[in-house]
Amino acid sequence: MTDALPPETLRAITDARVFEISWPDGKSFRVPFKLVRSECPCAQCIDEITGVRVLRPESIPDDICPVELGYSGNYALKILWSDAHSSGIFTWERLRRISELTQT
Repeated sequence: MTDALPPETLRAITDARVFEISWPDGKSFRVPFKLVRSECPCAQCIDEITGVRVLRPESIPDDICPVELGYSGNYALKILWSDAHSSGIFTWERLRRISELTQT
């Protein structure tokens, strides 16, 4: 588990294919669905033995979108994706790190 605080707001904007996420420290991000899907931490996407990512980002459809969002306790987001993938659990800490990848 993580001690990171949950986002103040998290919403999926399907037309723009982004999550709009606002954090308690006042920072907000627009994070592409495809980026979040490509960063999935599950054993189907990352080899459990080597830790090497086996999911190829180019294999993710450009029109990927969340079908259902849910919480895993107070510490993470669960996403059912339009490609039927649903085993990744995105802790608030991981989701924040992914969000910060959008700042360059």
